[in-house]
Amino acid sequence: MKNNMTNQNYENYWSLTNAFTDYNGRGFLTVLKLCIEFIDKFKDEQYSEDKYSRLQVRIEKELKINLISIRKAINQLIKFGFISSFLASYSDDAIEYLKAKTSRKRRSLLSKIVYSNSSFNRSVNNESDLHQINFLINTLVETGELSQAEIVALMLADIENVRKGFLNKEELGEYLKIATEKKFIERKYNQVGYLINLLKKLDDIIFIGNKLYFTEDARQIFGEKLEIETTRRNPYLHLLYKNQLKEESFSVFDKENCMVERLPYPILIASHIKPFIQSSDSEAYDPDNGILLSQNLDGLFDKGYISFDDSGSMIMYKGLDTGLKKYLKNYSLDKVFLKNKRKQYLVFHRKNILRTK
Repeated sequence: MKNNMTNQNYENYWSLTNAFTDYNGRGFLTVLKLCIEFIDKFKDEQYSEDKYSRLQVRIEKELKINLISIRKAINQLIKFGFISSFLASYSDDAIEYLKAKTSRKRRSLLSKIVYSNSSFNRSVNNESDLHQINFLINTLVETGELSQAEIVALMLADIENVRKGFLNKEELGEYLKIATEKKFIERKYNQVGYLINLLKKLDDIIFIGNKLYFTEDARQIFGEKLEIETTRRNPYLHLLYKNQLKEESFSVFDKENCMVERLPYPILIASHIKPFIQSSDSEAYDPDNGILLSQNLDGLFDKGYISFDDSGSMIMYKGLDTGLKKYLKNYSLDKVFLKNKRKQYLVFHRKNILRTK
């Protein structure tokens, strides 16, 4: 094992890039529906770049999203196992997934599809029979629990060369050392976040704090406290959420600045637009549901004393001190941060959080 690890290229990791993190949402379901209809209509036509391009155009007309997101969405369905590489076919369960009347039914079908069919090595023009989720579940069977750090370490495992199909605790520890040395988490936090998000959507496994368990085992360990434990904020996913906001700010200002005051405060808050406690799993750690703010602005925004309109202009509660309003009046949320999805969250903030009296 150690020799294999010594020779391994650790940039060959489990790469998972998602266009959608809400697998019950309109975007995910619409792309799946369009892909299935397209595959049925052109099942006798061999795969080609032209065929792939026509599918992208069809999705673009329906959803009005950019081509990069469309390609990510198609590849996401392929990696998850809903449709096959080269647009050749689709899982029978994918049809049932579209027909499902409840999110609970979809959760069960998602678990079955991902466990049976998924491979993160697949793409629209590449087939693979390496099954990372199976490997992870088998490792959980062996170890009983997996910390989020150990899950990240698993992403470096060359599963093709691990014939037994899982890692034990000692082997995980070796990968964890390498992940730490290579600063893998810091560099690949998007992919890590996507994997954690997927695991949170699967049946019969559950995160308690930062550890993954089989649900039955967790009930034996935590008993009646299980429900309380599962509603707490996930510190690791919150870190990834904040890192994404920092990266977004850096891409605009060349520093990690407050997105409104445009200053590099030593402490910046990843401020939720739609409050964490009111957010779904996908919304809670969605970077579009956040603004990087100084501590003072975070307090005002969080308590509804300020908000922002669709142009980024600051809206202030009428009861604020005159001197404070004078200080704030020239500040705005830079338009570069006003993506359509973030605007939708701001609509919620204006309607539900901003004080009117």
